[in-house]
Amino acid sequence: MTTSTEVLSTLASLEDEKIRAVNLRHGDDHAVNLTKLRAVAKELKKNDELAADLWESGDTAARLVAILIMRPKAWSQDQLDEMLREAEVPKVHGWLVNYIVKKSPHAEALRQAWMDDPDPVVASAGWALTAERVNRSPAGLDLPGLLDVIEAEMVQAPERLQWAMNETLSYIGIENPDLRDRAIDIGERLGVLRDYPTSPGCTSPFAPTWITEIVARRAGR
Repeated sequence: MTTSTEVLSTLASLEDEKIRAVNLRHGDDHAVNLTKLRAVAKELKKNDELAADLWESGDTAARLVAILIMRPKAWSQDQLDEMLREAEVPKVHGWLVNYIVKKSPHAEALRQAWMDDPDPVVASAGWALTAERVNRSPAGLDLPGLLDVIEAEMVQAPERLQWAMNETLSYIGIENPDLRDRAIDIGERLGVLRDYPTSPGCTSPFAPTWITEIVARRAGR
């Protein structure tokens, strides 16, 4: 059976300082090519015990592998809350939310618990889960109330929280014709991500552009 020590040794052998330099620009500190990292995880298969050991190492690359070999249903609400609060590196935070928490039976409870957390990084996870609900299962959400909060708080929010709130704003506009004009108006007035550089062929994250483009695409199906 593969041990966490063996996995850490394998990851260390794959490190490339050029990759680390690029990652550091985005707040990440690992130096392993993600394709190679995913290959390591694929060989390990799902293994929650090993995942726990890798997570406890605190190593960013090891934590990314841990997330890839976790089974979302195997982790309690308290465990996921603790890991989220420990996941300071953006890539680890994003993968944990998207690959594990969103698929967990505790996703809704955690969404509600995290939304108003005083730590903006934790709150950003709550808003990311809210964006997911707006997009996939909005029943029961107070969408006008969410727009009120976004309108009042998004401009001053720290970057990660701002991104998650902007995603929620965009999905509200995309999925709800009756709220679309208001969502676009909020986006225009706040101007968040208006000038964000966007590669050719990609949709701008600026909410009014994002909303308009996705709605137009759907209409043209």
